[in-house]
Amino acid sequence: MLRLAVPTDAETYERMQDPLAERGIEAEYVQTAERSIPIAEGREVFADDSGTNGGFDVGFVFPPRLAEGGIADALLDVPWVNGREEVLRSRHKGETLAHLSAAGLPVPETVVISNLVEEPTLRDAFGRFDPPVVVKPNSTTRGVGVAKAHDLDTFLGICDYLDLVHDYRATGDQSFLVQEFLADASDYRVMLVDGEVVGAVERRLPEDALAAGQWKHNVHRGATATPVGLDDELRTLAERTAETLDIPWLGVDLLVTDDRAVVNETNARPTIDAATKYRKGFWDDVAALVRSQV
Repeated sequence: MLRLAVPTDAETYERMQDPLAERGIEAEYVQTAERSIPIAEGREVFADDSGTNGGFDVGFVFPPRLAEGGIADALLDVPWVNGREEVLRSRHKGETLAHLSAAGLPVPETVVISNLVEEPTLRDAFGRFDPPVVVKPNSTTRGVGVAKAHDLDTFLGICDYLDLVHDYRATGDQSFLVQEFLADASDYRVMLVDGEVVGAVERRLPEDALAAGQWKHNVHRGATATPVGLDDELRTLAERTAETLDIPWLGVDLLVTDDRAVVNETNARPTIDAATKYRKGFWDDVAALVRSQV
């Protein structure tokens, strides 16, 4: 049986174990963070409680903490479904949008601010947009730290707080994005395996949350994800995104208004949802992707 190292024990790991086992792939959790890692023990440091050694065949997505992930990569010595480079191309939102824009794919109007900058630079960035604008960190997920500014004073105030955060010398990423706000856009998460769409959901907040002023359609913020079919245009846009980024396991977030569709973000570590949200044969597709790395 093929042994698959999975450096997370969250929903994705729980949902993949039985379906992959039925297809001859044993998914096993490998703890790469929040522990001690004796380097000299080599791959044995990743032995499980049963004493099984770290002799894995494939890894499922490079570990979320890059520093510890590099250690696991060196000691396990396995190919990854989404290696370090693939994860980085999706992790930093500005880089992702730059790759897509250079390939001619539609993205939101965006200005990346590499802090620290002077106020005239911020004023100029804000002046490129019709307010409100969206301000978001360059490398967070689940809508964490994303804010909306309706006027210049509010925007500059948000930037002041970012200056305070970035003033800590240990802060690695001192950049953030300023983007146009697409009012009334439908929010879709499209799942792709090896460049092919295998499912899509529309994420939408409840009406009472919208009435209260909420606008982030993240599931972790209370939105509901409902399976949907995509028209050919949106399907092609998602598949071209995966091809451009060259990431085989990918979630693509699309914002769609009455007159345009844009790629808002991508996720090279997308959570596996309930099987009902994917096409028939989804787990066969996942198993084939894992085997293709060997």
